[in-house]
Amino acid sequence: MGIYPPSLTKLIEQFSRLPGIGQKSAIRMALFVLKSNKGLAEGLAGSLIDVKEKIKFCSICYNLTDDDPCPICSNENRADGTICVVEGPGDQLALEESGIFRGRYHVLHGTLSPLDGVGPEDLKIGELLNRLDREVIREIIIATNPTTEGETTASFLVKLLSEKNGDLKITRIALGVPMGGDLKYMDRMTLEHALKSRMPMKP
Repeated sequence: MGIYPPSLTKLIEQFSRLPGIGQKSAIRMALFVLKSNKGLAEGLAGSLIDVKEKIKFCSICYNLTDDDPCPICSNENRADGTICVVEGPGDQLALEESGIFRGRYHVLHGTLSPLDGVGPEDLKIGELLNRLDREVIREIIIATNPTTEGETTASFLVKLLSEKNGDLKITRIALGVPMGGDLKYMDRMTLEHALKSRMPMKP
């Protein structure tokens, strides 16, 4: 016989299935829900169902959205001829929250990883190439993460995009030492990118 009633045990088990949530955290969360008013539980349950029933991929950029096309793709002011290619929705959100980029996005939903069996057909790469035929695009900004897989994906995209349109401007986000960073703690790849991405300085 378990320590907790069956219904509470089931809730703990459900919470513990979430990434980054261990048994103790799951117990704390379940007990918090139990002690809170019924409105919290109803709101949480409703939100979970809404996410599963309403969220889908935008048919243009493949970001997560309630509406298709998503608000960014349907905003004509964002059609400035640039597309920023990111690995996942979280990366797109980070860039969007910065408020710096005002073009449109394309979400790959992963990176190339042959060892894990992830090839080009498993990502939204074909859909990106199709956008070159449908949209007026002057520049593709590749904003994959500075990992081995991210670099492999970036190199693969450069080759494909160049073959598709030789006049297309293809850029890569600058990589290197972060603000507040200390050179003696940087890894070799970070320092290499920092040196390659160096910029001229003016007085």
